[in-house]
Amino acid sequence: MADTWVSIREWPVLSLQRLGDTGVAKVLLNRPQKRNALSHELIGAFLEALDIIRGDDSLNAVITEGAGKVFSAGLDLHDVASRYTGRLDDWDRATPSTNLYETVRTFPKIMIAQVHGYCLGGAVALMSAHDIAIAASDAQIGMPEIIRGSFGQNVTAALTHAGISYKKFALLQLSGRNWSGEEADRIGLVSAAVAPGELASFTETLATEIASRHPAVLAHAKIAVHLGREVPLPQAIEVDRLVTYRLRTAMDPTSTVDSYLQSQKGGTNVGYTRPDGE
Repeated sequence: MADTWVSIREWPVLSLQRLGDTGVAKVLLNRPQKRNALSHELIGAFLEALDIIRGDDSLNAVITEGAGKVFSAGLDLHDVASRYTGRLDDWDRATPSTNLYETVRTFPKIMIAQVHGYCLGGAVALMSAHDIAIAASDAQIGMPEIIRGSFGQNVTAALTHAGISYKKFALLQLSGRNWSGEEADRIGLVSAAVAPGELASFTETLATEIASRHPAVLAHAKIAVHLGREVPLPQAIEVDRLVTYRLRTAMDPTSTVDSYLQSQKGGTNVGYTRPDGE
């Protein structure tokens, strides 16, 4: 792509970048020496980066990527162990990792995980919290928690609501074995699996296309999915109707019909951008 990544802000463990004027941002997990394990410091930097993106109306899509050879090995277990006091935490307070997953899941921009190398445990929950996950076909995705003596907090909740069958999820959770990106694609655990050498360009092209859409449309598409996914079909249809009315308070979906139809002559043209897309 012609555009290049430029820095917005740097943390010791994370980098926030933007892809020129495409409307795409990147959150780069930057602890390669620790396989981008999710420490308290990294989680805090991630949340700060999302706050910056939240306040920038020119950014519509966000790619999450891991520096080095892996996406993320999951929670930093040494960090978790160092904070364990032997007493139960207050049960009414979410852990930092839970706060991160929920913030990503409900974030008002489109979130895209770009997964390569290992994506394990808590990183699978983080991946699942994204709207879209693109994996390298040779990525290794798994839940090793059962091996060390845990059932997999957050990732269990995420994957039981991910639309994959219980039998497939149980195999992933209880065996502790890793699945390749290609296998994960077959069962719907990721959106798509692509050749490792094409992962970055594929994800950036997809993110750029999505970011070119009208921000109100993107926001309402996400609202409709989040409100409608867990209710019966009649209620989901009602959700769609109400979200449509809400969208019309922000923009007119029919105002550029002529230019849209002209752009689609000869076949679908995903490069079309509404004239009022800013």
